[in-house]
Amino acid sequence: MKNLELAWILEEIGDLLDLQGENPFKVRAYRRAARTIELLPEDIEAVWRRGELGKVEGIGKALEEKINEWLSTGVMTYHAELKAQLPPGLRELTRVPGVGPKLAQRLYRELGIRNLDELEAACREQRLRHLKGLGPRTEENILRGIERLRRQMERFPLGLALPVAQQLVRALAALPVVQRVALAGSLRRGRETVGDVDIVASSPDPEPVMEAFVRTPGVEQVLARGDTKASIVLRTGLQVDLRVVRDDQFAAALHHFTGSKEHNVLLRELAQTKGLKISEYGIVRVDDDEVLAVATEADVFAAVGLPYIPPELREDGSEIAAAREGRLPELITVGDMKGDLHVHSDWSDGLDTIEAMALAARERGYEYIAITDHSPSLSVARGLDPARLEEQLREIDRLNRQLAGIRILSGCEVDILRDGTLDLPDELLARLDVVVASVHSAMGLDEREMTDRIVAAMRNPHVDIIGHPTGRILGRREPYAVDMERIIQVAAETGTCLEINASPDRLDLNDVYARWAHARGVMIVVNTDAHSTEGLDQMGYGVTVARRAWLGKADVLNCLPWPELKARLKDGRT
Repeated sequence: MKNLELAWILEEIGDLLDLQGENPFKVRAYRRAARTIELLPEDIEAVWRRGELGKVEGIGKALEEKINEWLSTGVMTYHAELKAQLPPGLRELTRVPGVGPKLAQRLYRELGIRNLDELEAACREQRLRHLKGLGPRTEENILRGIERLRRQMERFPLGLALPVAQQLVRALAALPVVQRVALAGSLRRGRETVGDVDIVASSPDPEPVMEAFVRTPGVEQVLARGDTKASIVLRTGLQVDLRVVRDDQFAAALHHFTGSKEHNVLLRELAQTKGLKISEYGIVRVDDDEVLAVATEADVFAAVGLPYIPPELREDGSEIAAAREGRLPELITVGDMKGDLHVHSDWSDGLDTIEAMALAARERGYEYIAITDHSPSLSVARGLDPARLEEQLREIDRLNRQLAGIRILSGCEVDILRDGTLDLPDELLARLDVVVASVHSAMGLDEREMTDRIVAAMRNPHVDIIGHPTGRILGRREPYAVDMERIIQVAAETGTCLEINASPDRLDLNDVYARWAHARGVMIVVNTDAHSTEGLDQMGYGVTVARRAWLGKADVLNCLPWPELKARLKDGRT
């Protein structure tokens, strides 16, 4: 897709300029433009053809000329020239902890180091210690960083990092000396993958907190331990950083270390216009050095005249403009969910009975749950042929008569076959309450074939939802080639819902595509794809993605109560 491709180019330009020591404002301008184009709800090429590039936020005259060149010729000369000035592996060096753009450039200039392998060799040959300001400790730290980086080149998925981080927070909260403790960083913002975990705590006596933290079970290495900051690496390779502050500094510290960097920079700039200085230590009035009392993050935002901005929105700075203009959405919460429209039972590859899944849904306060077992072509998952599906429909009818307080919807996760047809006959699909259509085979098709395949399924009037639309599995399988712009367009035309699959190894749609879809008027559905009763608890991961996509409960299908959902499923297709 043009938007993503252009966003990647602009992001790389920002990184290359950073490596060259360019003006930080220029670096930030390219990164902000990349994010804007990534989230643009229409094709950048269409904007260009209308001659409206200059109307897009963050695109000035100079950048407009570069984008015009790229869309006209397929090449951006400025980007190519920047790439030619630096070795391709130099950006990778900055992923090593402790090696920022300045050091990476210095290592290249003074030692000729161009990539990770050469950096590792230079450390082992003890060549870095001969540079001014570096020493044996630097080499040791960089070698450890390289080892850790290679072990987790793919960042930790949210579903792996969050449970571990929550356990650490609970352990710290149980210490009598800890007053408050919370997650911060990209994990708190709900990024789908994280490089490390940040925790902020407040205490009148940091020493016992530090001691307990570095003695956490499962610690492989203590990277650093100071009076108020410590860093550990767990056996999983996950790095966790803890900062302990005074309780009157907690809100400011939590805000600062939650980030993002772009959010913090823009908030500081806004504070300066109001005669204030914001840092991790608090808020100070510049004129008289008076420290303002901020007990909560809401107080931090109120000090600069803004409403509270949820962490999931604190990414590119657009949230600050939205807050100033009163355009922040009221974000969806797990409590808004009325049901789950994509779950499996032991009739196919699930672990629990339909009744057990229904009772578990009722326990979670849901009004309904859709049983969407696999169709016959997915034999590895014991997919249901028409005869077994008919039998399941009778079982669902029986349970609906028997169980109170929960509605079981009949459904199927029907395979979209290679040619775009569905794996079950239309006359049977027409009798189901919910039809989720998904790709589970022939994932190597080219973009046109895969897109046509999914579009054909969306044009079937019995399909309500496209499940896990890009097919990715985080850290294990890349998305298949598909034109998501066209998928979103056809979803809007047909009234087909697109799924945010809350399974933590999928999170598919991602937040960017979900926001695009919402901007085009597509209804989103957040489902767990649960294969057990415990899997229903994964809904929070999908809700986090929806929040990052700026969605409210009115934008998500399964926030509707059953009577409204029933009408929507019946009448929402075109």
